[in-house]
Amino acid sequence: MKFTIAVLPGDGVGPEIVAEGVKVLRAVGKKSGHEFNLKYGLIGGTAIDKESTALSPETLKMCKATDAVLHGAVGGPKWDDPQAKVRPEEGLLAIRKGLGLFANLRPVKMFPELVDATNLKPDVVRGVDMVFVRELTGGLYFGRPKRQYVTSRGRRAVDTMAYSEQEIERIVRVGFELARTRGKKLVSVDKANVLESSRLWRQVAMEVHQHYPDVTLEHMLVDSCSMRLIQNPRYLDVIVTENTFGDILTDEASMLAGSMGMLPSASLAGVPRAGEHIFGLFEPIHGSAPAHTGKNDINPIATILSVAMMLRYSLGLPKEAQSVESAVESVLRAGYRTYDIMSEGKAKVGTREMGDLIAGKVGG
Repeated sequence: MKFTIAVLPGDGVGPEIVAEGVKVLRAVGKKSGHEFNLKYGLIGGTAIDKESTALSPETLKMCKATDAVLHGAVGGPKWDDPQAKVRPEEGLLAIRKGLGLFANLRPVKMFPELVDATNLKPDVVRGVDMVFVRELTGGLYFGRPKRQYVTSRGRRAVDTMAYSEQEIERIVRVGFELARTRGKKLVSVDKANVLESSRLWRQVAMEVHQHYPDVTLEHMLVDSCSMRLIQNPRYLDVIVTENTFGDILTDEASMLAGSMGMLPSASLAGVPRAGEHIFGLFEPIHGSAPAHTGKNDINPIATILSVAMMLRYSLGLPKEAQSVESAVESVLRAGYRTYDIMSEGKAKVGTREMGDLIAGKVGG
C-alpha cells in the first residue's frame, strides 16, 4: 500500500528525533512492502524565521492532502520574547485547529525493563498502563476574551475557559470508545466543585454514559487525580479531561514511565473505532529541548512510539504498529538506554544509535 505522510520536524531537537522516527518508518516499509511518501514542511520557530509565520497556509494545505502528520517539537530561547508578535507555539495551536484535531491520546506505559529508571518506588510504577484522552481545541488555550490590558490600578490579564456541550460530547465519546477496548472503566477529570465549565463537562459525561452501559464511569476532581497518579497509578486506565488539565496531568504522568522521552501522542480528527482510519498528527509529548540540540543524546523512543500510533490509527496497519512497539521493548530488554532512562549496568547509547537499534529489530 502507498501512503503520503507530512513531516514537520520543528525546532531544537525536533529534526533529530523525527529523523529516527522516519528511519523506523522506512524499516517498516522495507519489511512489509508498504510505500511511505514523505512531504516536508516548516512549523514553529523555523517557520517564523523563513516564512514570517509559525504555520504557513501552504504547509497547512500540504498537511490536509496527506494521510497523517509526523511532528517534532517547537519553540526555544530564540523565540521566547514575551513581546513577540508571533510565537512558535501558535503554529501548533493553528495546525490543531486547521486540521480539526480535537482528541489527543497520550498512553503512559511502564516498560518492565524501566521500573528502576524513575524517582518512584518500583512497586508503585510496576504495571502502570493508562491512556489520557485530552481535549485539544477548547478551554483556556482558545477561549475569548484572552488579553492583557492596563487599568487605573495597573495591569490585568484575562483568559477564558469555555466549552460547548458539542465539544465535550465528542471528546468524552472518544474516552468511552477507548475504554471499551481496554478495561471498560473511564475516569472523567474536572473541577466541578469550582468551575461552571466543569459542571457542564460532568453533566454531558453522564449523558453520554447512557450510550455506554458496559463502561464504568467515575468522576474525579483534577487535584484528586494528580494525587492518585502518584499514590496509586495502577488504579487509572482511561482518563478523559479538558485541555489545560490534560496538558499538566500528562507531564506529571510521564514520570511514571521513566521519562518524557518515553511518551508518544496522537492528535486525532475523529472518534477511533476498530477498522476505521482517522486522520491524525503524531508527536512526542516533550518539547524542543534546545540545550540538547546537536548532542545526539535525546531519547527518540517517544517519537518512534508515535510512529507506531500513526501506523495503528491513521494508516490502518496494526500489525506493523505492534512490530515497532515490540522492537522498542526488545531493545530495552537488551539493556540499551539513552541518558534519561539510564541505570546501572546498562549500555548508554545516543539518539541515532537508539534509532538504529530499533529500526534493526523492525527490519530483522
